[in-house]
Amino acid sequence: MSVVTYHLKDAIGVITIDNPPVNAMSHAVRSGLVDALDTAAEDDSQALLIICKGRTFIAGADISEFGKPPKSPTLRDMLDMLDSHPKLTVAAIHGTALGGGFETALCCNYRCALDTAKVGLPEVKLGLLPGAGGTQRTPRLAGAADAITLITQGNPMPAEQALTSGLIDQVVQGDLLAGAVDYVHRLIAEDAPRRRARDLPFSLSDEDREAIASARKSLAKKTRGEHAPQRILDCIEAAATLDFNSGLARERELFDACMTDPQSAAMRHMFFAERQAAKIQGMDPSVAPRDIGSVGIIGAGTMGGGIAMCFAQAGIPVTLLDMNSDAVTAGLDRIRKNYAISVKRGRFSEEQVNAIMANIEGSSDYADLAETDLVIEAVFENLAVKQDVFRSLDSVCKADAILASNTSYQSIDDIAAVTSRPQSVLGTHFFSPANVMKLLEVVRGAQTDDEIIATAMAVGKKIGKVPVLAGMCYGFIGNRMLRSYGREAQLCLIEGATPAQIDGAMERWGMAMGPIAVGDLAGLDIGYKAREQLTPEQKGKPASYIVADRLVEMGRLGQKSGAGYYQYDPETRARIEDPSVIELAAQCAAELGIKQRSITDEEIVDRLTLALANEGARILEEGIAQRASDIDVVYCFGYGFPRHRGGPMWTIEARGLDNAVQRMKALGNSLDADNWQVAPLLQQLAESGESLKDWQ
Repeated sequence: MSVVTYHLKDAIGVITIDNPPVNAMSHAVRSGLVDALDTAAEDDSQALLIICKGRTFIAGADISEFGKPPKSPTLRDMLDMLDSHPKLTVAAIHGTALGGGFETALCCNYRCALDTAKVGLPEVKLGLLPGAGGTQRTPRLAGAADAITLITQGNPMPAEQALTSGLIDQVVQGDLLAGAVDYVHRLIAEDAPRRRARDLPFSLSDEDREAIASARKSLAKKTRGEHAPQRILDCIEAAATLDFNSGLARERELFDACMTDPQSAAMRHMFFAERQAAKIQGMDPSVAPRDIGSVGIIGAGTMGGGIAMCFAQAGIPVTLLDMNSDAVTAGLDRIRKNYAISVKRGRFSEEQVNAIMANIEGSSDYADLAETDLVIEAVFENLAVKQDVFRSLDSVCKADAILASNTSYQSIDDIAAVTSRPQSVLGTHFFSPANVMKLLEVVRGAQTDDEIIATAMAVGKKIGKVPVLAGMCYGFIGNRMLRSYGREAQLCLIEGATPAQIDGAMERWGMAMGPIAVGDLAGLDIGYKAREQLTPEQKGKPASYIVADRLVEMGRLGQKSGAGYYQYDPETRARIEDPSVIELAAQCAAELGIKQRSITDEEIVDRLTLALANEGARILEEGIAQRASDIDVVYCFGYGFPRHRGGPMWTIEARGLDNAVQRMKALGNSLDADNWQVAPLLQQLAESGESLKDWQ
């Protein structure tokens, strides 16, 4: 059966696309559209209507064609036919019209849409730009400001907003086909012209030029060095300064530059990695997740409150419990203040916030959790305290309740051991602030049932998280690797680099925040207390923590105390270099017999990123992570690793495993050999010429 059909309806040639599940712009769809356009050019139709069956309009490219040579007709070939078609053309949009789907609609003379529809050009999220006229037609229809926002951010625009901007000409309610046919008949009756976006005038006002200049600065900072947003701005400028065909040529030139850019390869890797992370290896496909109708959160602090917000926003009733009733009150107040800020920023309306808050109840009585489906403990990182909480939960909660710990590094097995239901205990490691950060590490204990894991992964997705399955070890995936990363940052510091140099090198490379600044933000006392629970062997050599410990002992805990590695402006929280910390590092180096030296930014980046990947390879080989790409997802969604670098494992793969192994060996020869023992898996793959993906 053809995925594109054509029939006449009251002098209107109706082209219907039916390519489930999302009507992707596959080769079959492109070919079918070309055939339909050819037929319509020769028949008695007065106008053409392009509409889709199923739940959406054309929602973008066919991802199965990614990375393959394009087959004729290409999207550009088909759109050239549509753009020059002799009949009046109208697109009828429902669901989402994204990427090449929206570029198809933009090629039509007019566009109508259901009031619930959304349109967008999300290519920038793959390190690309619209390559079939999107950057040239959008500003001609909507103006520079809306084009900048739509194309550089890549977020879908609601139909009503698109109507206001000029991207849509008519919004309909109810039956799309009936409304669209009626709209086309009106256009015919009015003798509406074949209005082509390419023929519309477009120039840049002084205000537009300022908007582009401002966008260049803000995007450079926000995207941390991504190339595609800047190229998109180049295309929008070209739309104003060149004729349409020359503008298209410029768009195609920059699209091709993006396609061959390593950044786009990395971002496309992350696109697939995020989807792959949801798949659990070795699990019987018949295992189904449970429905979670109610959730309890133990601990009404910042983390517990943030977790409660996630569930409440998803429409799941939450009981926020703390044995201190004042803490419950403070926690609920904190949540309300967070939502008040969101209302001011336009993210939620007052009515929406009231509905969300109605899903959250406070309590200081464990008995209120007796019938709860899922309980998440979010108290501070102390094993004994967590075990006490789980003893109480085990005695109160119903037999089939799932008990989860939001621990960063404690043993799930030690926590489960104090209950009568270890098969129903797991880790759900949220990242702070929990209502903002997308990552959720789902940690499997030795006895955790598959059904419990499947449920946690499903509920994580339901509350808007990106869940990644991790096995049990100290720190799981992310924090275990972070120790190696942090160790190298500390060693660079004591060996002669300054905090500002270390952070600057990593931030210029693309990290959201440098490792030294992250320590100050989290609080240096957190790591100090964690080290107190470690054996000397686990702590490692003093050079990797002596400066941090001295700062804590001096009362310099980071931002919260006004000083840590940096001093902080009391009003703006801006970090200020502190010469006394540089002197402290020099003193500590002298105590340990370390001769300080000049360290390049390149060495800093090399050491920190290679340390991450080396530990990641060990985690992979031990089975803590299911696949290398899962580690990339953890770091891009939870630790500020730049998506355009693809995650630590993609980065080392792109560098070349043999090159990376040789560099680590060289670092071991010149630095501390114990820190640079190459992971056996990396050594094996480098020697065999295989990749991390092959190993999986």
